[in-house]
Amino acid sequence: MKNIFAVLLLGCVCMAQEKSTLPLPDPGNVTLTLDEYNRLVALAAKPPKGTDLAPLPYSIKHADVKLHIENDGVRGSVQLQGEVFRKGMSKVPLIAGMTVLDAHQNGKDLPLLQENGTHMALLSGPGEFSVTLDSGLPLRIEAGRASFNLPVPAAGSVQLAMLIPGDHTLANISPGLITSRKSENGHTAIEATLVPGQPATLWWATRETVTPTVPREVRFLSEAKTLISVSEAEIRLAVLADITVVQGEPSQFQVELPAGYEVTGVTGATLDATETQSGILTLKVNAPTRRSHQFLISMERSISGAKADAPFLSFKGAQRETGEVLIEGTGTMELSATEGGGLKRMDVKEANPYLRSLAHFPPQAAFRYHKQASETPTLALQWTRFPDGSVLAAEAESAVVTTLVTSEGKSLTEVRLIVKNQAQPFLKVALPAGATILSADVGGERVKPVQGPDGNRVPLLRPGFRPTDSYLVSFVFMHSGAPFAKKGGADLSLPSMDIPISLLSWEVFLPEQYKVKDFGGDVIAANLVPPAFRTDAGVASTSEMVDVTAAAPALHGRDYTELKQLEKNAPQQSASANVVNLQRRVAGVLPVAIDVPRTGTSFSFVRPLVLDEETKVTFSYKSR
Repeated sequence: MKNIFAVLLLGCVCMAQEKSTLPLPDPGNVTLTLDEYNRLVALAAKPPKGTDLAPLPYSIKHADVKLHIENDGVRGSVQLQGEVFRKGMSKVPLIAGMTVLDAHQNGKDLPLLQENGTHMALLSGPGEFSVTLDSGLPLRIEAGRASFNLPVPAAGSVQLAMLIPGDHTLANISPGLITSRKSENGHTAIEATLVPGQPATLWWATRETVTPTVPREVRFLSEAKTLISVSEAEIRLAVLADITVVQGEPSQFQVELPAGYEVTGVTGATLDATETQSGILTLKVNAPTRRSHQFLISMERSISGAKADAPFLSFKGAQRETGEVLIEGTGTMELSATEGGGLKRMDVKEANPYLRSLAHFPPQAAFRYHKQASETPTLALQWTRFPDGSVLAAEAESAVVTTLVTSEGKSLTEVRLIVKNQAQPFLKVALPAGATILSADVGGERVKPVQGPDGNRVPLLRPGFRPTDSYLVSFVFMHSGAPFAKKGGADLSLPSMDIPISLLSWEVFLPEQYKVKDFGGDVIAANLVPPAFRTDAGVASTSEMVDVTAAAPALHGRDYTELKQLEKNAPQQSASANVVNLQRRVAGVLPVAIDVPRTGTSFSFVRPLVLDEETKVTFSYKSR
């Protein structure tokens, strides 16, 4: 047995030695089967999996709410930190149920939107953001208790830091957890963790006792600025009343209404309600502690005659009453005013600017007064009405027109008008058939022409532009005419415009390869204008350049019979600055593809007093 065991043991040792002597791969090499190698190659050939789009466009990670008690309210800030995941602008809701006074992002003002009571901001992404909201909340104060409701932002975490008046004030919050409380300098500072998205209620005990105060006697001063408007059937009053409180806290003011007048409106920043009873108008205010109040009171009464006594509003209990009166007449009337009882006449320009701004017609008289116990101001009005006449809403002192004509028969025309305008919003332009307006300017800024059912319209005004003096209106139009032949006849037309034009100056620039003669139409050659007329009208001679920045004076009262008829051959001249400027505009500004002539001959014409009618010039031509 011993011999057999020894033989078996020797065999096991030999087998172990054979296994340990198997060949091993060199370091850095791996031996794979062919199937495993092919699988790895197939995996390497697959494209990488794209990044999944974020399930939400944004996330608000954390919110810090810092509040303090100020007077009868809660003021503080809410700082929101988060991230916008998607590219571009994302609408991020910030907070709801809180009055936001201001918003900032990275030290710059941030505009907010409000949808269904939620303040929202448009933030760009992808990227992180930090928004700070200055906010306020109302504070409820009851007997021995103060409280308020706090909207909590829907963030990942919300921390609250709050300063409450009083040492060691016991504050409570629900829902939420107060994590720190300490007292310093007569205040209690608390820190708390809030439940995101759930409104919290905070309350604490107050030890302040309200000492009853004896109401002080009310003393105030009144100043009434009154506009009296006399029309054909009624007298209207607009009274801008300024009240200055010098003592007490009045909750209402009473106004004695003049007999026969009906109150049509009362407004004011501190006005809470009004009440009229027995000829007394009561104005109830919502801020009795305010030292100043302002009310605008409107009233009217019907009239049938041509004279009336102007009323003066009086506030009951005022310690001093002063005021101004401005008189205007609607329509065409001659109005006289006779003052008495301490009423002093003054220049209309000395009247208060806010009072003058209420007037719709030129004021005819102005007065001031200071009521005394011994005298009452009186004002007797009497008027004579005249039939209303038509009023010219707008006129053009001059029109400078420049036309470039191509050999293809196309023409590009610029019209520059020096306009005086009172109320007309648009200039109606009746373009010739085949013409299109390319651009328009008002006061040096681009405007958009309007296509109406009855023709084209060029704006005479633009938002924020209400001039009181003459200003420039211009437009450019293109007309596709018939191509020029070797010889023949042609005509050019300017559109009719629905405002009167005192003097129209027209420069026509024709290609140099054509010889032009036999001019006709309803215009006059510029060199035929008499010298005296030319000086007054500002028409350039044949050797002068036309400066389009200077307005030609109006020709009202001029006898146009001095002007001669158009000769057959109008004088030629070199191109003016107007032609050069229009050529440059075609090259770099105007949205038009037209090959304007760079060399050619200019012909100048004028036409005085154009009244909503077409202007035309005809000529014959022959190729050189």
